[in-house]
Amino acid sequence: MAPLYERRTGPRKMALGDGMAPWSTVKVALPGETGPCQNRFVRGQDDPGPLPASDESIAYAPVWKLSRWIEGRKITSERLTQIYLERLQRYGPTLRCVITLTADQALDQARRADAEIAAGHYRGPLHGIPWGAKDLLDTAGIRTTYGAEPFRNRVPESNAVVVDRLNAAGAVLVAKLSMGALALNDIWFGGQTMNPWLTEEGSSGSSAGPGAATAAGLVAFAIGSETDGSIVSPSMRCGVTGLRPTFGRVARTGAMTLCWSLDKLGPMARSVEDTLLVLKAITGPDPGDLYSVPGYLDFDAATPVRGLRLGYFPQWMHEPPATAVDRAALRTSGQLGMTLVEVSLPDWPYDCLEVIFFAESGAAFEELTLSNKVDEMRVQVPDAWPNTFRQSRFLSAVDFVQSDRMRRAAARADGAHLLPGGPAAGAFAARRDADADQLHRSSVADLAGGLC
Repeated sequence: MAPLYERRTGPRKMALGDGMAPWSTVKVALPGETGPCQNRFVRGQDDPGPLPASDESIAYAPVWKLSRWIEGRKITSERLTQIYLERLQRYGPTLRCVITLTADQALDQARRADAEIAAGHYRGPLHGIPWGAKDLLDTAGIRTTYGAEPFRNRVPESNAVVVDRLNAAGAVLVAKLSMGALALNDIWFGGQTMNPWLTEEGSSGSSAGPGAATAAGLVAFAIGSETDGSIVSPSMRCGVTGLRPTFGRVARTGAMTLCWSLDKLGPMARSVEDTLLVLKAITGPDPGDLYSVPGYLDFDAATPVRGLRLGYFPQWMHEPPATAVDRAALRTSGQLGMTLVEVSLPDWPYDCLEVIFFAESGAAFEELTLSNKVDEMRVQVPDAWPNTFRQSRFLSAVDFVQSDRMRRAAARADGAHLLPGGPAAGAFAARRDADADQLHRSSVADLAGGLC
């Protein structure tokens, strides 16, 4: 144990920053595989109609409509920003979805956007659009708390790459939105974030604030993150459209690290096209994120859904937690002309992959744990982060390596040959052609993080 203690406390103590990823990195594509290289994006040309008379109707409009109204000078970014700021102030305390309101900066950005648009410099469909950031994205000079007591006064000096890219697109940051402490569930140091449609229940997590604020019309769109369901779950609970991108598509430089080989950033909005407008702005690699790769995009908003291949697990549709709503959605997809494709998973002990999750998260917050500042966190139940961070100190390195080997096996389309008589895993080769986030075989991180 002496060398391990020396790294942390000895005279040759080493500081390992969040950006220092493990050497054994995950590759998005398996050896020999190449993905499509399209970079085609055709924005929808539908008429957004006249600007609604009420502020509430404007607030609930999707981004694709808001952007057309701004581009056509039907509404200014400043007025739209004021609408959202007023709603954030009115409903934010009830939903407990706002950690920091960025009103002054937002109005400055909005006025700058209006001046640029008036001068003929229109940056694109996000120019002048107000948005909210899950409070794990660094914002220069604005506190970024991770939703956790030990970090509630943390103020970074620079922006996350995603924030810089949205700034470059002309978007207007109106709020840092709540998240479950250190990206777990929907409870943070300010309380529990609630579902706008049923305020007696939580909004789910950990992208709790982005889900609640987008659903309640407090922002036009939000950026969330997912390690294991944290975009998908609050999107389902709050009734918004969430896009959890393939691992590596969006650079995470300047975002809180929970698991280097699992974390993903993605948009949450009120329509499918909205999420693609945002994804186009934020996608792509950055030197600060070793896992990030050049992304491809093949999206035409005018292309009908007929012929798109939709994979589903037949057994899962008939057992909890699936409901009649899920089954109705599947039927409707077929009626709209989508091709329904039955897929399956090998019957393997996937729970053992959580060793990777626990080990990486325990390493990411090692200093918090060993300094006992983890004791300051509000939730201290057995399965919350404080306890799993402590337990992770005792994980077996051999089990970690074996789980990592299983991760690679699970990602291989022919991985079923490892189990005599195991079901074919070739279902992962099914494509979602024309979808902006195509699935050409599952990456190892996608499987361990939960396919959606």
